[in-house]
Amino acid sequence: MSHPPKILAFAGSARRDSFNKKLVKIAAEAAKAAGAEVTVIDMADFPMPVFDQDLETQGVPSMVLRFKELLNSHQGFLIACPEYNGSITPLLKNAIDWASRPDPDVAPKSLQCFQGKVAALVATSPGGLGGIRGLVHVRAILEGIGVIVIPDQKAIPNANQAFDQQGKLKEERQLKGVEAIAQTLVEITAKLSQ
Repeated sequence: MSHPPKILAFAGSARRDSFNKKLVKIAAEAAKAAGAEVTVIDMADFPMPVFDQDLETQGVPSMVLRFKELLNSHQGFLIACPEYNGSITPLLKNAIDWASRPDPDVAPKSLQCFQGKVAALVATSPGGLGGIRGLVHVRAILEGIGVIVIPDQKAIPNANQAFDQQGKLKEERQLKGVEAIAQTLVEITAKLSQ
């Protein structure tokens, strides 16, 4: 790779001990090992009000602008998605909704921080399905706004037993699955960024 692809990695959770925050760190390390330049962020550091177009007319919140800058400056996204009631978390949906709005100082073009970007999705949950139902919705939303979401994804069940004290996955099979997805993301992002 002449220029390593830039990957933004985050979990759709603000909870301090989130299993998905642990998972995205593992995936991010695998993406780095595959040759990407990876930035890991914590969505707790980007508090955004609930999207409201009336609020938007008063000025886009600074945290939204910071988040959009990060999305714009990366070619790929690695997202660990908790599942709430079989769907996307309010935090992740709200962040996507805000970021999808046109930039105030740019020609009125929405979705510029999403279109043509590549994403990989992973999830973990204490339940037996590992968050797979939520990934369906996240994939549909991202694809609908122009993100190329790689077909492979990983959902790890029984999250409360899947990680050791250091936040590492206990099962080699699960780890290999996450690493393979991260590697695929890096390879596809690199090819599409040439």
